[in-house]
Amino acid sequence: MHEKIIILDFGSQTTQLIGRRVRDLSTYCEIVPYNKFPFGDESVKGVILSGSPFSVNDDHAFKADLSKIRGKFPVLGICYGAQLMAHTSGGEVDKTDSREYGRAHLSVKESSDPLLGGLPTNSQVWMSHGDTIVKIPNHFKVIASTEDVSLAAYKIDGEETWGVQFHPEVFHTEQGIKILDNFLTICGVKKDWTPASFITTTVQELKEQLGNDKVILALSGGVDSSVTAVLLNKAIGKNLTCIFVDHGLLRKNEFETVLGNYAHLGLNVIGVDAKQHFYSELAGVTDPERKRKIIGKGFIDIFEREAYKLKDIKWLAQGTIYPDIIESLSITGVTIKSHHNVGGLPEKMNLKLCEPLRLLFKDEVRRIGLELGMQENLIRRHPFPGPGLGIRILGSITPEKVRIAQDADDIFISNLRTAGLYDKVWQAGAILLPVQSVGVMGDERTYENTIALRAVTSTDAMTADWAHLPYEFLAKVSNEIINKVKGVNRVVYDISSKPPATIEWE
Repeated sequence: MHEKIIILDFGSQTTQLIGRRVRDLSTYCEIVPYNKFPFGDESVKGVILSGSPFSVNDDHAFKADLSKIRGKFPVLGICYGAQLMAHTSGGEVDKTDSREYGRAHLSVKESSDPLLGGLPTNSQVWMSHGDTIVKIPNHFKVIASTEDVSLAAYKIDGEETWGVQFHPEVFHTEQGIKILDNFLTICGVKKDWTPASFITTTVQELKEQLGNDKVILALSGGVDSSVTAVLLNKAIGKNLTCIFVDHGLLRKNEFETVLGNYAHLGLNVIGVDAKQHFYSELAGVTDPERKRKIIGKGFIDIFEREAYKLKDIKWLAQGTIYPDIIESLSITGVTIKSHHNVGGLPEKMNLKLCEPLRLLFKDEVRRIGLELGMQENLIRRHPFPGPGLGIRILGSITPEKVRIAQDADDIFISNLRTAGLYDKVWQAGAILLPVQSVGVMGDERTYENTIALRAVTSTDAMTADWAHLPYEFLAKVSNEIINKVKGVNRVVYDISSKPPATIEWE
């Protein structure tokens, strides 16, 4: 059992970022709701309290009884976490005169403090709160301040407990990684969480969990399901059967390309050409949510049909990853999104669920894939939505529209690769708009379709900025699409960030 850090989630947008930073420091951690601390788990070595959208003075704020945690484990409270400990210990937290948001300069008062050890006297930190601690109890000691916040960091006497009112997990806090690393040192963790150690442990666990049972896995061609397949193949070999369904909404030539990649990996894969089934089901449907549901149901129906042809299947494997789990266990009680790729299949088919990547972030999945010896082109692929081009073709789906979207997308992605820009972009694709406009080709006027190009930069898809691609590059792609893709006479570029826009258009 890996030793671990527990991150108690009070609802901050940056809770996942704390987790990723701790993992980057070769230490395993788990994010749990603020009121679900795993008492009795002897592998817990320390606790981090996240920020929150609430004020500690709000009636509906998330409150946790920390009396059984403080003193037993090293504790680091971040922003709201720091304010909560001050508030519940007899200190005072109040609204600031002006919201403290953005860059500030941290002045270290106690250079010998183990949390701040090795930090320069002054460094930049990132503030983001509307409240501030205005008074601390006598057994709290101030260890750092900023120009506006005298109580920027504190240590509690007699406990290995600290609070900071800035965010060490965000990029703008210059010494944030050092502070988190110092905290892990205080916790006494070995810092031995690596891709190789994960693979060794997980393969052994899968062998024990699955024994000689047979497993099916729905492959999508994406990173998560592919790494899941290779990991399972390493553990149980031919007892794994993969099913790859072509719903006719994949990228150009993707069905053949992906099957070729999987053959190279030695996987046992059944490829199913179901294009016509999906096209007939989607005919005339324009509502994006209905399209998603039709594609989801169609996938399940095809998958189930193929699975029933196999004998003695006991398990359904899925490429669920940690952000999916976190988002589907929202602490507010509102599910942000359901994460199971194939809906209610486990219950319907009386299968047990196997999710070997369920505790990994996306960048960790990529590192695991490379450690497993998978091809770079499989591992470095951009994310691609499950409904595929079904949500990149706005309006109704027809084979002709699919051809246009595939051809335009292929030109865009190929050019990104040729120009050395592909790996600098998190996700890119072409969207076929339900907009036609006048154009001129040769001596003729045309009235044809518009393609919107979308490319974003991101680290985890929680937020994303539009990719600032060179004008010359965009001009080349636009020219090539208009000249080579029959039915398109206009190309536009999407310069919206997330939030407020989403990465996909539907």
